Amino acid sequence: MSTWQEKTVIVTGGAAGLGRSIATAFAGAGARVMIAGRDPQRLATAVRTMRDAGLEVASCRADVTVAAEASALVEATVREFGQLDVLVNNVGRSTRGRLLDVTPADFHALWECNFLSVVNCTRAAAEHLRTSRGHVVNIGSLAAKSAARFLGGYPATKFAVAAYSQQLRLELAEDGVHVLLVCPGPIARPDAGARYDDVAHDIPAAARQPGGGVKVRGLDPDDLARRILHACQRRSPELVVPARARWLFAIQQLWPRLGDWILRRQTS
Repeated sequence: MSTWQEKTVIVTGGAAGLGRSIATAFAGAGARVMIAGRDPQRLATAVRTMRDAGLEVASCRADVTVAAEASALVEATVREFGQLDVLVNNVGRSTRGRLLDVTPADFHALWECNFLSVVNCTRAAAEHLRTSRGHVVNIGSLAAKSAARFLGGYPATKFAVAAYSQQLRLELAEDGVHVLLVCPGPIARPDAGARYDDVAHDIPAAARQPGGGVKVRGLDPDDLARRILHACQRRSPELVVPARARWLFAIQQLWPRLGDWILRRQTS
């Protein structure tokens, strides 16, 4: 029997992109999956496609930047499937621009999406996950560990996710809840080369590319999803892809000037 057979999983932002790949991977391994998002049409399309493939999946329209809607999502999942074993905090968005051009209002909107959504869902799910001795999976970024140039307010919000994950991991360890921080590079997607062409024209062209121009190949979301499942099975604290990025993170902690030099070369 699969590790995930008859387990229940919530994936926020699960109707498309990496979230959909994660939802499909869990469901394909035997889990019952609730995908959450704000667009009812995208949710319906994702559910129909996954059910046609024989997967057990449901959807819930929710804006998880709102605490009450995050709680309603968890309650709907438990009503539908009777339990909760895994929460995947996947919803988020990236930006481009010079840091001093980011207004407080811009920061607030990004903070709600990338960080407070994690807080809202985790708080709502915590007691159920304590009962099941389950998993919290927080999707961060390489930018959660290393802040490159021209990414606007994105790294600051993802650094917060990394800190929250570490503290949560320590505080929930005695309850048997596993917390996984996932720090991936840019995800391969059809519109990867055009997403930021209409914004931040005063930044270098390379910075408008996936990953802010970082010199790594776009990750296959289905492969990354399989790695996330494996990391959960092993109850790993972190998953960094590509793994070699850990060297940069270590160098930046020990020798910041050298780390900055390497980062400039890797994103220019």
